[in-house]
Amino acid sequence: MTDKIRVVMMGTPDFAVPTLRELVQLADVEVVLVITQPDKPVGRKRELVPSPIKSAALSYGLKVRQPDKVSSAAFIEELSGFQPDVLVTAAYGQILSNKLLEIPPLGCLNVHASLLPRWRGAAPIHRAIMAGDDVTGVTIMKTVRALDAGPVLGTEAVSITASDTVGTIHDRLAESGAKLLARLLPIYASGRLVPRAQDESQVTYAARILREDEWVRFTDGKWAVHNHVRGLSPWPGATVLFDGQPLKLWQTHWPERNAEASWDDLLPEAPLGTVSLLGNGSVFVKCNDGWLELSSVQPSGKKRMSAGDWMRGLRRSQVRFEPLEETK
Repeated sequence: MTDKIRVVMMGTPDFAVPTLRELVQLADVEVVLVITQPDKPVGRKRELVPSPIKSAALSYGLKVRQPDKVSSAAFIEELSGFQPDVLVTAAYGQILSNKLLEIPPLGCLNVHASLLPRWRGAAPIHRAIMAGDDVTGVTIMKTVRALDAGPVLGTEAVSITASDTVGTIHDRLAESGAKLLARLLPIYASGRLVPRAQDESQVTYAARILREDEWVRFTDGKWAVHNHVRGLSPWPGATVLFDGQPLKLWQTHWPERNAEASWDDLLPEAPLGTVSLLGNGSVFVKCNDGWLELSSVQPSGKKRMSAGDWMRGLRRSQVRFEPLEETK
């Protein structure tokens, strides 16, 4: 190995940008290439837009490649010519073949957005919040062919508060993961850090979010509904059906302390999914075990708005979201 660690960085979305930034700033690292997904067509004109990490890489003056298939024989030959000591991946978006993983002598290190072995898979941040976890974190692991099963170099925990969303946790994990990698990479490259195997008895999986995952069930308790809404915000959004049209729920409010007294005006016999506008402008929705404050919604074809403005626009003090069974 030369004096500097020759790194090929592989990433695509915003999550990967802090990792590239940290690698570029390390004195004992040289980023010799950045690999990302091909530009995507966006908007009515289908104009090609580069990935966030491509834009960042070009701003640093780095070489960029965007292969359709990163594990093709032609690209593996090209990548070998860069003689990387290690690959670093962060939300790249393609499966890496064994031949590709065998190119660098130090293997491939991945920045994963959970405390492995909890939440292996495609949607670790969404699933952690939807499950009501109060702690998540980042893991630097050595990539193997099995899904997120490689040995771990290190982890860093991040707390999840009741007001956090996928968006806020995503940003904190992106920064934590980048700084953790920057601390561990030089130690690992020197041979002073031996990755440890994951505890297979503690494995959970974070399946990717499907359209059917977006529907809100008011047969669940208010804590579960609150987690569901913030676990899908800001993307793809939790969905209910109102007047035959989908409506997004973007934000609910979990009170810091018990506020049941303020809900006394609401009908105790109201069916699940009932939405009520109080005199102070706050809006509550009936869940299986009580009422949850609804803060931000988006009717179909309109912009996001406060739940109070939406209800006032309807000129009704009480409506009801349709039960999930009626949406099928």
